Amino acid sequence: MAKKKKLKVKNLFLFFLFLIFIGVGIFCLVKFVLLGENEIIEKTSDAYISSLDNTVTLYNIEDYSEVKEVVRGTKVKLYENEVTKEVEEGSNETPETYRKIKYDSNLYLVMPDDVVSKYEDSIKEKEIYVRTSLTTYKNPDSVDIAGYQKKGTKLEITGFDTLNEDGSVNMYKVKDGENESYVYPKYLVSTQDEANTVYNENGTYDYHKDRTYYFELYGGAAKNLDYYPYEKPTFEDNTLLAQSKTYYLVGTYYVLAEVDKYITLAKNAGATAFVVDIKDGALAYKSEVAKEYSPTSHQTGMNSIEFYKQAIQKIKDAGFYVIGRIVLFNDSQYAKDNPDDCIKTPYGGNTNWVSAYSRRAWEYNVKLALEAIELFDFNEIQFDYVRFPEASYNWSKNNYDFNNDYNEEKAQAVQTFLYYATDELHKTNTYVSVDVFGECSGTYVTAYGQYWPAISNIVDVVSAMPYTDHFDRNNSAYWTNPYQTVYNWGKTAATRQKEIPTPAQTRTWITAYDTPYWNVTNIYGANEISAQVKGLVDAGLGYGFMTWNSASSYSKYQAIAPAFSKEY
Repeated sequence: MAKKKKLKVKNLFLFFLFLIFIGVGIFCLVKFVLLGENEIIEKTSDAYISSLDNTVTLYNIEDYSEVKEVVRGTKVKLYENEVTKEVEEGSNETPETYRKIKYDSNLYLVMPDDVVSKYEDSIKEKEIYVRTSLTTYKNPDSVDIAGYQKKGTKLEITGFDTLNEDGSVNMYKVKDGENESYVYPKYLVSTQDEANTVYNENGTYDYHKDRTYYFELYGGAAKNLDYYPYEKPTFEDNTLLAQSKTYYLVGTYYVLAEVDKYITLAKNAGATAFVVDIKDGALAYKSEVAKEYSPTSHQTGMNSIEFYKQAIQKIKDAGFYVIGRIVLFNDSQYAKDNPDDCIKTPYGGNTNWVSAYSRRAWEYNVKLALEAIELFDFNEIQFDYVRFPEASYNWSKNNYDFNNDYNEEKAQAVQTFLYYATDELHKTNTYVSVDVFGECSGTYVTAYGQYWPAISNIVDVVSAMPYTDHFDRNNSAYWTNPYQTVYNWGKTAATRQKEIPTPAQTRTWITAYDTPYWNVTNIYGANEISAQVKGLVDAGLGYGFMTWNSASSYSKYQAIAPAFSKEY
């Protein structure tokens, strides 16, 4: 009996071994059929598609025909052995060698140089050239500035941060001398010749290259600015204001505490938007960003974050488009905390005007804008005082120290700041507008560094300030005839808009205070507002208007309300 039992156990063991053998055999056969010959014996390893371009061609494993394109950086399985395409005897064709990969559960062939073992080797670019003077970043995850690179500069590529879905590089890691930083590819080209070329489609550069004032203003030359097209985005969750009829609200507690009555007035008048201060002298709220860059600004913030947020939310809930206004370089509180960033007199004194060359000031204002967007969900950020001071001509002439660390012209610094700010704010689906002096409608670079075409070509909205009493203090005809004043100015501005490939919308500030401001003799009511708006429309400047009253006078806004309901 024991012998039979042992035999039975033995047979059972052999039966299980047989089943395992059969199972392994079936598994290998399936792999052979489904995955291809040599799969069983070939080793594989993780690898990545690599190219100088964004995509790489995959080839059919049977007939070597082109099958599809895949983006570089794509992870694949790479087989150990190479595959050589056989050629007919006597043929002049050189046998082609490929590497076999598995991608998306299928087998393909790629050229040997198109696959690498490390993701960081997915790009093959080794050098690049600066097409448009640009800001460099300390790292790809912040707006901290590393430095500046001029047009035509050659940069060594040492890496990248990430690849986009189409295989393009998000930011290159580059080296200039001993310094490494990150740059956006859209300002870069592959050759020195391309880098030194200016954009002149439809004669764009020809409009600007020879423009000068009749004497040196020290603001820079129009020929040294950039006119390449700059993409104007459209955000699905944030539609750019199409027709502006806008009131301005100063950021003080006394105005924002009465925001409800301003909202009611605006609704009844037919207004479409509000401009609300974020920073003008003092901060409208106690910004956390200011703690690092300007403690004085943080301490003197006029409102709590909660109170300010409540006011902005009320405006948004009422259906208005909301624009947050930030005064940039005319900032006495930042100047107090950062005297080294200010323009200096020839004798070492401090002017208390922050230099537009200061990258630290750039960072502060852009971070402030990003903070405000995150906290309060503004549709648009409007930068004011994007310039050097009005006194720049005399200061330059008398050798004031503007802290020009990168040897830029004033207009170049203004334009490069706008590239930097617009790039960063667009990431948040927020539009960018810029206030400029009415003088900028002329055909020269101003002493304070503003040149209309170089600004309008970048930002989403350009907002000029042709206040009727700012043209000539000695000629009352300007403020007593608001239609003609604004119309004449508007014709020149409309011409500037046609001289660039990607002009911004125009949304103009108009005079909503009594004139002249230094000795009031003319009361501006609804008729004067309507006259200015009609002047803009007749001159060919669309997209509406914003009413400037520095005190946000409710009684004045009541008086001019009929101008908002008119059709122009």
